[in-house]
Amino acid sequence: MADPARFWDRIADKYARSPVGDEAAYRNKLAETRKRLAPDMRVLEVGCGTGSTAIEHASHVDRIHATDLSPRMIEIAREKAGRLGVTNIDFEAASLAEVAGRGRRYDAVLALSLLHLVDDLDEALASIRDLVEPGGLFVSNTTCLGDGMNWLRPILAVGRWIGKVPPVAFLRTHDLVRRVRASGFEIEHEYRPASGKGRVVFLIARRVDSDR
Repeated sequence: MADPARFWDRIADKYARSPVGDEAAYRNKLAETRKRLAPDMRVLEVGCGTGSTAIEHASHVDRIHATDLSPRMIEIAREKAGRLGVTNIDFEAASLAEVAGRGRRYDAVLALSLLHLVDDLDEALASIRDLVEPGGLFVSNTTCLGDGMNWLRPILAVGRWIGKVPPVAFLRTHDLVRRVRASGFEIEHEYRPASGKGRVVFLIARRVDSDR
């Protein structure tokens, strides 16, 4: 698929109307993240979609910069925040590479439902590491289809070819954890929702290495 942003633009309105698949697990992830947030924190969320999680966390931090590849997703997110009176989120249509290239740092970076969609996982993790202040937080939620879902490969390949699904990596949990650690993070919390049968992995990590 030449332009992933066009794919996400096309499904944005349907995505915005879709209910959360596992509300209890979602609330658990929000709660675990909030334990580590503080009122003076500057947060970046990459791949924010229609902004629901950024809006949930907005009252617990100073400011959030929320980005997504899809301009339509960002448009919906701005509308949603406006309706709710949330004013401390800056929404922007931008890629991870664009944001990382600016040289800014954040107290926490969230990449939720993103890492299995990037072209180069190690490059993405290196960019995220550079975006996090030393000692800061990295929160991710990743689908690991390599954990027993390899039968989906030909189906998703066809779906990608006809433009119905985006490129999806078949990550395995142990490999994801290893690569997060290798990129300069120490994992503080790992959660696998029971309903996901181990295929969705939620990680809270802290950047432990200094600037090289």
